[in-house]
Order: sequence, then structure tokens, then C-alpha cells
Amino acid sequence: MRRGVGAALLGALIASTETAGIWTIQSGVFPENTAGLALHTRAGFRVIGTRERIGRHHDRRRDVVLIERRSPAIT
Repeated sequence: MRRGVGAALLGALIASTETAGIWTIQSGVFPENTAGLALHTRAGFRVIGTRERIGRHHDRRRDVVLIERRSPAIT
């Protein structure tokens, strides 16, 4: 059940970075986390690439999708 908590938190993070004058923010998401990737995409993030075996989860090395958002409010 979606309640918008993730979107609210990500929105607050984006607002705080723009207030601080930060132009680019980056994140890493496991490729299987399609909901997380969709959330970031809706917030203006784009996929930069995949870092192979850089993450660790349950004692396994995992690929991580690198995503970034460049603020249109900061020039």
C-alpha cells in the first residue's frame, strides 16, 4: 500500500539540497528495486550507469544502479 512517505522524504531531501545551493545529488539503488528506481525517476533522477558488484547485501556483492538529479533551480 503506497502512502507517499518515500516521495515526501525524497522531496524534502531535494528541497534541502536546493536551499543549500547543491546542483547535483546522486544515489545508488539495487537494480531489482524497481519501486525505488521509479520513485527517483518521478523526482527527476536519471540513470547514469551501473556499478558492478559495488554493493553488499546479505553477504553477497551486488550491482548498484547509479542515478543523479541536477537541479533546474541551481545555475
